[in-house]
Amino acid sequence: MYFDRHGLRRGMVQIPTLEGEVMLRRDVLKAILAATAVPAAAWAQEPGLQVGQASPFDAATVRDRAEALAQADYAPRPMIPEAWRDLTYDQYRKIWFDSRNALWEGSDAPQRVDVFPPGLYFPRGVEMFEVDGGMARPVGFDMGVFDTTDKFPDVPIDDTLGYSGLRLRAELDQPDIFQEYAVFQGASYFRGIGTGQFYGLSARGLALKTGDPMGEEFPDFVAFWMERPEAGQKTVILHALLDSPSCTGAYRFAITHGETLEMDVDAQLFARNDMAHVGIAPLTSMFLFDDMDRQRFDDFRPAVHDSDGLLIHNGGGEVIWRPLANPLTLQISAFGDNNPKGFGLCQRSRDFGDFNDLEAHYHERPSLWVTPGEDWGRGSVTLVEIPADLEIYDNIVAYWRPANGIKAGDVHKMSYRLDWGNDPAPHPERALAVVNTAAGGRPEGGRIFTIDFEGSDLLPEDLNTLTKIVRTSHGEVSDGVVQRNPETGGPRLAFTFYPGDARYAEFRAQLRLPDGPLTEVWLYRWTAT
Repeated sequence: MYFDRHGLRRGMVQIPTLEGEVMLRRDVLKAILAATAVPAAAWAQEPGLQVGQASPFDAATVRDRAEALAQADYAPRPMIPEAWRDLTYDQYRKIWFDSRNALWEGSDAPQRVDVFPPGLYFPRGVEMFEVDGGMARPVGFDMGVFDTTDKFPDVPIDDTLGYSGLRLRAELDQPDIFQEYAVFQGASYFRGIGTGQFYGLSARGLALKTGDPMGEEFPDFVAFWMERPEAGQKTVILHALLDSPSCTGAYRFAITHGETLEMDVDAQLFARNDMAHVGIAPLTSMFLFDDMDRQRFDDFRPAVHDSDGLLIHNGGGEVIWRPLANPLTLQISAFGDNNPKGFGLCQRSRDFGDFNDLEAHYHERPSLWVTPGEDWGRGSVTLVEIPADLEIYDNIVAYWRPANGIKAGDVHKMSYRLDWGNDPAPHPERALAVVNTAAGGRPEGGRIFTIDFEGSDLLPEDLNTLTKIVRTSHGEVSDGVVQRNPETGGPRLAFTFYPGDARYAEFRAQLRLPDGPLTEVWLYRWTAT
C-alpha cells in the first residue's frame, strides 16, 4: 500500500461521516463535488509539489528574460533566513525530500522531479516552473514535501525561501522503479551518470576567471523551467536562466538517460561587462593521487580520483592525452586550438583493483565528453590543476576558452553535447589509447617514465619499425624503448629523463607507423619537488 506524507493512501481522501470515516478515490470525490457545484477550493489539496497560476511559455521566454536582465545592473537574489544558512552539515542531512511528493508522481509522465531544501551551502532559493501545454506554472516552496528527523532545528518560513536545486529520475532499468540520473544544484553546477554508475565529476553552465589572481566569479542558475514529457518519452527538456555580475544566459538542456547519458545544450550569453576570461562547457573533477605521486599520501588505496586524464581531439586531427596531476602549486595549462572536435575529462581506470575502495566506487564513475555543436573558432582547451590534500575537494577544471573573450553588450550563442558514461569519447583507429602512466627514480640517475598503450591489430610484429617520438622542453630525455606488455597486449614506451637544473619540463611522446600515427599524443608536465 502506498501512503502520502500525511499517512493517507495515495490517491484517496478520508471523509468524515455521521457513522465514522470512509475512504474515497480522489477522482471520485472530485466528480461528486463537481456534480454538486462545490467550488474547487473545497477539494482536499493534492499531496506533493504545488504549482501556481499559469502564464504563457515558449522558446523565447527564457531568452527574453535573460536579455532584459542583462540591461540592468546585477542584483543578487535575497538571502534565505540566517537560521537556514547557519545549518551545520549534520543538520542539513536531517532534512530530505520525500520522493512520493515528486513532480509528476502518480501520472503517466515517464520522469519524476525531486527538489532539494535550501540552507548550508545554498543561501539563496531558485525559482522553479512546470511547463505543460505551452503554459508555465511556478512551483512554490512547501516545507511539507520534506521529511525531517527530530534533530532538525526549528527554522523560520518566509517568502525568501525556495528550493536549492532539482533531481531527475526515470525508469532506468526496471519498470516502476524511478532512479536518479542527473542533479542540478549549487551555482551553475550539475552532474549526470549513465545507467548503473556513481556520481563523480560535475559540469557547469559557465566558468568565469577560473584561476585568476583576483578570484573566480561563479554564475548562478537562478530559475529552472521543466517541460512535462509525454508518456514513453526518454528525453526531458530543462530550461535554465543564468545570472552573474558579468553576464546573463538562457540555457536549454535536452536530457536523454541511458547507458550513456546525453545532454544537448543550447545557450545564449548576454554580456554586461567585458569578459576576457570565459570558460565554455566547463568540467570540474577530483584527482588526489595515482601511481605517479602516491608517495605523498599514506593511504591503503593505490589511487583516488574521479578522473585520471584530459582527452582532446583537436582541430588539426591530433588525439591528445594529458594525465592529471595533483601539483604542489597551482598549474594552468592551455592547449591552443582552432575549432576543436571535442574534449573531456575521463576515468580510464575501470577495475576495482585500481582503487580497492568498497565505498567510493571510483571505478564506476563517469567520464564526460564535450562535442561542440558548431565551429568554436580560435582559443584553447584550458586545464586548471589545484593542490589538494583531501578527496572531498574538486581540484580539477577543464574548459574551452575563446581567444577573444566576449565584449560587453555582445550576445554569444553556443551549442554543445555532453555525454556521460564509461567511455563516451570517439575512438579513432589510429590513436591507441594510453591505459597507464608510471614513473620512478633510477639508481644510476635520472627518472624513468613508462607509458602503456592499448593493444590493437595495427601493432606490427616487429616493434622496431615504429617511430618513437620523445621530447622535452627542459632537461634531456633518452630515445626510448618500445616493448610489448604481455598483460595489455599493447606497446609500452619507456624513456629516461635527466632534469639537470630544470625545475619543470613539458613532455611529448607518441608512437607512429611509417604512414601516420599509431597512438595518442601523450603530454605530461613534470615539476621538481
